[in-house]
Amino acid sequence: MTVRTIRYVGLALALTTSVSLAACSDSDTSGDGGSTATTAAQSGGSGSDQKLSGSIRIDGSSTVTPLISLAAEDFQAENPGVQVTVGTSGTGGGFEKFCNGETDFSMASRPIKDSEKQACAAKGIEPLELIVANDGLSVVVNPANDWAECLTVEQLNEIWKPGSTIKNWNQIDPSFPDEPLTLYGAGSDSGTFDYFTAAINGEEGATRTDYNPSEDDNVTVTGVAGSKGAMGYFGLSYLLENKGKVKGLAIDGGDGCVEPTTETVQSGEYKPLGRPLFIYTKADAAKRPEVKAFAKFYFDNQEMITEEALFVPLTEEQVSKAREELAAIESK
Repeated sequence: MTVRTIRYVGLALALTTSVSLAACSDSDTSGDGGSTATTAAQSGGSGSDQKLSGSIRIDGSSTVTPLISLAAEDFQAENPGVQVTVGTSGTGGGFEKFCNGETDFSMASRPIKDSEKQACAAKGIEPLELIVANDGLSVVVNPANDWAECLTVEQLNEIWKPGSTIKNWNQIDPSFPDEPLTLYGAGSDSGTFDYFTAAINGEEGATRTDYNPSEDDNVTVTGVAGSKGAMGYFGLSYLLENKGKVKGLAIDGGDGCVEPTTETVQSGEYKPLGRPLFIYTKADAAKRPEVKAFAKFYFDNQEMITEEALFVPLTEEQVSKAREELAAIESK
């Protein structure tokens, strides 16, 4: 077992424990699409700054959650006086809480919308953007699917467009078998939903509706793993974490079939489904030492954290931009 695997198993155990605790006590479950909150384990590390205290509330994208949960776990190990709570409401649900003053950071798998900026402004909140990693939004099928290795953007559009009547694999390609097609994908509060529908169907939010939607990507993993003819989509880290349960497909965006990898996402070859990921904080929160320290901790360790969480690291150009964004936050 590699060091990366050991760390990731540790994260999964920590999250499982946290979910159980949250379910039994004061979980941050709300009525906005089944949001759940988890508290990363306070492992009591011997950090350099034992004076930090307080709490940090984070919510938003399920795609970004594994990345920030790992950062929260490591941060708390060095700062046991700070409690970091990480919830998963989807990008849209996270911004709703953020702009309502309920959270300090909002995780997002797409940039904040103008309507969300306006909602924040109405509450006197100024969102401050930080790019944290990259992602190759991945199309996945059941491992028993031995007929599909690559799909074109045009084929994906025919499958997922509003009003699509494709219900069998042989409707996608006559060489494919007579196998019923079952679809799983992101719910409408998810930034992954916004990004996928815009990239594949040409309009954000445009999609067929007869599929199984969820803001929790683990639901899609379970659904695709349980049906030979299933197809779904989610962030690359979920594909890498669940190899053996699901199989990733290469995507032909016009220049041939390309698999989602660190290299193809960073180079821009994996198109149109390569994308940056973000967290947002706000000026008032950034004035608190523990919030400022968490943001600095992430970027001081971003390369290690993204690698261990199975995300695509920032490019050198993105790191420079992130440093500028962090400096702006630290000046608040």
